[in-house]
Amino acid sequence: MKKNLLIKLTAITVLFISGCTKLNEVVLDESSGGELTAEGIIAPVYALLPNIFLHTNYFALQEISTDEAILPYRGGTDWGDNGIYIAMHTHNFTTTDPNLRNTWNLLVQAISRSVTALNTLPGLNSPSSGLFMAEARAMRAYYSMVMLDLYGLIFVKENPNDLSTILRGADAVEYIKSEFLAAEPNLATDVTHGRMSKQAVWGLLARLHLNSAVYKDRYATQFNFAAEDMDKVTEYCDKIINSGRYQFSEEYFAIFDDENSSNKEIVFAVDQRAELNGHNRMAYFSLSGDQFPLPEYVNANGTDGPAITPDFYETWANAYAPADPAADPRFYKENLSIYSNADDTCVPAADFHINRGILRGQQYGLIRRNGVFLKCANGDMLVQKLYHDTRNRPTLPVDFTEQVDYTTAGSNYPSGYRVSKYEFSRKSVSGRNFGEANIVIIRLADVYLMRAEAKLRRNNDAAGALTDVNAIRASRTARLPAPAALTGMNLDMLFRERGFELYWEMLRRTDMIRFGKYEGTWTEKTDANPQKRIFPIPQSAIDGASNLPGYLQQNDGY
Repeated sequence: MKKNLLIKLTAITVLFISGCTKLNEVVLDESSGGELTAEGIIAPVYALLPNIFLHTNYFALQEISTDEAILPYRGGTDWGDNGIYIAMHTHNFTTTDPNLRNTWNLLVQAISRSVTALNTLPGLNSPSSGLFMAEARAMRAYYSMVMLDLYGLIFVKENPNDLSTILRGADAVEYIKSEFLAAEPNLATDVTHGRMSKQAVWGLLARLHLNSAVYKDRYATQFNFAAEDMDKVTEYCDKIINSGRYQFSEEYFAIFDDENSSNKEIVFAVDQRAELNGHNRMAYFSLSGDQFPLPEYVNANGTDGPAITPDFYETWANAYAPADPAADPRFYKENLSIYSNADDTCVPAADFHINRGILRGQQYGLIRRNGVFLKCANGDMLVQKLYHDTRNRPTLPVDFTEQVDYTTAGSNYPSGYRVSKYEFSRKSVSGRNFGEANIVIIRLADVYLMRAEAKLRRNNDAAGALTDVNAIRASRTARLPAPAALTGMNLDMLFRERGFELYWEMLRRTDMIRFGKYEGTWTEKTDANPQKRIFPIPQSAIDGASNLPGYLQQNDGY
């Protein structure tokens, strides 16, 4: 009897999935009467996306393994976790890493649910079955693409009871491509960005073609970006842009607000609304434990997680020198006026919003004493200089430094500039770990940047790439001046611009590999082994397949 190693989920299991929901154009609700409806079958296909995008799963793999994010053993007491975040950043990850295992298991289960849906929906008398089958097929392709990107292989089967075929390299790319293409004609164009649409598939196909050279020859010294792949990137990006459904957000940080369900820049996202049991924790992961962003929630604070590396910060500083990088509205947004005017110490609760973007230096905010926030005489919230009270270090200011590393000083609580990109949810039932901002998977700026890259790689069309990049920069007009137009463009500048526009959005590792940067040296990381471009298959999966000799082979170098 085969061990339970793969992607097997029966229709009976689907009936007992908690939170099984009804999918319609705007919200998901309970299916009536407990019947096995089309909505009850497609909802579980999407349901694991929030878990995959949890801060300690996909984010850790895609960001902490790169030059963007580092998570030291804070103060010798927090985020030690048996050294897994240090190992992730230094490329010493192992087959027993729990974040690698959790992400693998979630992807495998999500693929399994997609297979179950594809086998169940045709037997239902529902007018939505055809559309939902297309969504399930496209979601299976998406999950497979993420698995290929992370682990270098995919599982393929059509019947839940069959043993999966394992594909790697070019075979895996062609399978994923064929699945997206098969689903696309039957997908809708007018659904919310939390569901798979034609435009979402176009964006994912563009991403697949852009990375095809990497996936086909993972350890190449130099990737061969085929002209036909780059033409396809341009074709699919053109389709999204010319659809007229999307537009740049004038306020950059509005893309990552609580209310981003209606943001017209987003093409595809993880739906995190409360009625879907969303649990976006992106907002609190990087903030200090003594930053309390919500007057309504006295226990909603940060967790002193990852900071950006000095290396990544210097890309901003060098690009804007001698000016401060805060001149770029994507880098920083001041919401608390005390940072500019020391006398602004009283703020109405309804107007209290922490700053956004990359946070540097001394931080100010709400002061908690004996379980309550202090207030001014007029009832407004008192805003003052913050100290590390929650860490029992009341004389240590919350003063974020550029230095962050694995030394004692570099691992202290104030070390490293922090990222406040997603809004700390004002609608959440807890504030801290049920954020309602949808997590972006594809947005219009990335579409323009993919097209710009394809133009450069196809025929060195620097002028065309520059036009695309400057279109994004010119669009951020809510807080003037918008980023200044660039005057030239090449691949290194485009890589830098992708970092400025897309930081903290779980694309950095994939970008670094494609641009040939992943074997580089940055803060605390010197490993240059190209075999680390893919992660190890978790040992639990290898063990589960041990009764099938030769079936599941560990990736090279592990």
